[in-house]
Amino acid sequence: MDPVRFGRSGLEVSRLCLGCMSYGVPERGPHPWSLGEAESRPFLRRALDLGINFFDTANVYSDGSSEEIVGRALKDFAPRDEIVLATKVHGRMHKGPNGAGLSRKAILAEIDHSLRRLGTDYVDLYQIHRFDPHTPLEETLEALHDVVKAGKARYIGASSMYAWQFARALHLAERHGWTRFVSMQNYVNLLYREEEREMLPLCRAEGIAVMPWSPMARGRLTRDWDQGSARAETDAFGRSLYAKTGEADRKVVEAVAAVAAARGVPRAQVALAWVLQQPGITSPIVGATKLEHLDDAVAALSLRLSPEECATLEAPYVPHAVVGHA
Repeated sequence: MDPVRFGRSGLEVSRLCLGCMSYGVPERGPHPWSLGEAESRPFLRRALDLGINFFDTANVYSDGSSEEIVGRALKDFAPRDEIVLATKVHGRMHKGPNGAGLSRKAILAEIDHSLRRLGTDYVDLYQIHRFDPHTPLEETLEALHDVVKAGKARYIGASSMYAWQFARALHLAERHGWTRFVSMQNYVNLLYREEEREMLPLCRAEGIAVMPWSPMARGRLTRDWDQGSARAETDAFGRSLYAKTGEADRKVVEAVAAVAAARGVPRAQVALAWVLQQPGITSPIVGATKLEHLDDAVAALSLRLSPEECATLEAPYVPHAVVGHA
């Protein structure tokens, strides 16, 4: 897998990023479908074998156990300098004051906790998991700058927020000489294309790497509309993303099925190939709870959709309410 440049930065990453929310102790989080350590390690090993060098987790995933599992596995499987390790900060990690958010106190405490759990001296990419409206943006940005200057993170990134919020963050960093965000991790797939209006054009203009989360809509694009899954039944956040979807979304799912059938490939490959072909997309974050999920993701890199196929996939879409920022 050939590496790609991470936005305008000098960092090189694989064209796919392995999302590690599925790897964590089930009893330590809200995800009973997550895989424990023994079950998770083969996925990290397989990802490396396929040429994936980019791994994304978060402090909040399974109460920190995702970081622990990922850190131990990658330490065993690959030289530290050959992988790009990303984690995130924002979610609640303990009860009481300062247990969540993007205050200076929270950021400086949580980076140390994440490094301890990951078993490393630094992360390559430290991301704010969401926007924090309760903390001055200047406070957050200066704290992140200090994390970078202390050598605890090489780059910083952001996640789902409004484009005006991200534009303001980029402006403030430039104004004060602070470390600038190099990436945006946002919600982009065939069932949710609202980021095409403002955020994606902003990222292209500013040279920001884009690493979409849930590029296959939490599996909804890979199966029949009425077919459920163990994750779908227990994923409260996932349900909030699709609470008001309707007939138009069903038609999108059916279009994916039709294109996949005509090509003779799994639907997952078609859904991911569409995301990969969108202008400005750097490394979609793919999750995997079956090893064939990784094989399908890598195969999507070689699947080039025609303009007619893309038109078929895109035609049923209707505007959606903005979701995913909370």
